Amino acid sequence: MGLIEDIGEGPVALDTAPFIYWIEEHPDYLGVVGPVFRAADAGDVEVVSSKLTLLEVMVVPYRVGQLQLAERYELLLTGSRHIRLLDIDLDLLRAAAYLRALHGVRTPDALQLAAALAARATVFVTNDRRLPTLPGLEILQLADYLQPFSWQRTVGSLRGRSA
Repeated sequence: MGLIEDIGEGPVALDTAPFIYWIEEHPDYLGVVGPVFRAADAGDVEVVSSKLTLLEVMVVPYRVGQLQLAERYELLLTGSRHIRLLDIDLDLLRAAAYLRALHGVRTPDALQLAAALAARATVFVTNDRRLPTLPGLEILQLADYLQPFSWQRTVGSLRGRSA
């Protein structure tokens, strides 16, 4: 089964990494996250995250002078009808502080998890294995959806046939 089947109907909360993998077309993860973003684009699933995600995805593009990439991130995160960014308001900060105190997670992780819970998401998609298990929120690890490496498949594809 793939990620899209495991997330159900949503809303599905995404950590920052899936957005980076989608926009930058990560060779390993594009095939994993692509169906989620296509389903969101089609209106089949609602994607949620916190506005912290916008900050996190724009840091490296700004650092290396890739302003067009930063603009692509902003357009994706703020211009899609089916991607909702939750405000970091006082209620979200309180919830994040509670999660940080209870589970010892880093502040950005606490904010993302608090946003997922506030949005009533049942799954949180990430590549961060340090996140705690929370009642009512299943943590789905992107790395768990990668196809195992196969020399036979690789050699077969180089020869133009499947192994």
